[in-house]
Amino acid sequence: MEFFAEYAGFLARTLTILLAIIVLLVVVALLRQRERHGGGQLQVRRLNDFYKVLSARLQDSVLSKAQLKRVRKEQARSAKLERKTGTHKPHVYVLDFDGDIKASAGESLRHEITALLSIATPQDEVVIRLESGGGMVHSYGLAASQLARIREAGIPLTVCIDKVAASGGYMMACLGERILAAPFALVGSIGVVAQMPNFHRLLQKHDIDFELHTAGQYKRTLTLFGENTDKGREKFQEELELTHRLFKDFVARYRPQLDIDAVATGEVWLGQTALDKQLVDALQTSDAYLTERAQHAELLLLSYVERKTLQERVGLAASAALDGVLLRWWGRLSQPRFWQ
Repeated sequence: MEFFAEYAGFLARTLTILLAIIVLLVVVALLRQRERHGGGQLQVRRLNDFYKVLSARLQDSVLSKAQLKRVRKEQARSAKLERKTGTHKPHVYVLDFDGDIKASAGESLRHEITALLSIATPQDEVVIRLESGGGMVHSYGLAASQLARIREAGIPLTVCIDKVAASGGYMMACLGERILAAPFALVGSIGVVAQMPNFHRLLQKHDIDFELHTAGQYKRTLTLFGENTDKGREKFQEELELTHRLFKDFVARYRPQLDIDAVATGEVWLGQTALDKQLVDALQTSDAYLTERAQHAELLLLSYVERKTLQERVGLAASAALDGVLLRWWGRLSQPRFWQ
């Protein structure tokens, strides 16, 4: 009897392990099936509800029962009146753009704009919370062109700058019919910059030859390893000047009130000075503007999220785990501590 009991226990453990492996394989297969479909997902969040929850939690903590009862009663009366009168509130579509050098967020931005243009009307509004110090010309040019689609559809576009919109960031911001900036936001930098090291003399010092073969007089102007010439430098500068002129023309087209030559010096200004130079239209944070609009409109935050592959998810999980281990290890060694 003892033998059969041990055998039954062994068999149960074996079946449990096999069942766990089968479940794991099914989950992996389902994940791979989802990956083959590709694409991403548009997420929609109602900011009005978010603001209401914030307010309600504070009211619960601060107001007396009698005061809270009066507030809730007034809110219920207002909601009932809106339903009865059939009041239609316009929609405000809120987009976030946090730009890096390659304007990588432009990939999600184009899908968000495609989605909202399928339903938005000129009575609605698009608000973009823009943060970017600029980057590659062609990448930000494409991102700005996405915002131009909103203008061309006749839908009001408001750009909010809380921290920085410079260079390519301002190229995008100037598409807004209204530009709002926080008092200490950095705005401007209507200029073009390019730089590269040159290792030609280092290679010569170590008797290393470098050959570069081109077809076309200006296929290469400046190089990393070859010997740069004055002619190449002149051509490179000419190309920078051309890009700058196109940048100035683009900004002047959408902000005709600007003295473009006075502001297109590559300088960056804080909010108040930017307002004086008409680079922005008002000093106001995005939070202040959106909470005001929430009184008279339905605010919808759109976020297009790309699906990550199984390998990417595993890699991110492993990276997060490693970061946690390193932080705990470093935290025990370093003083002062900025984490727990």
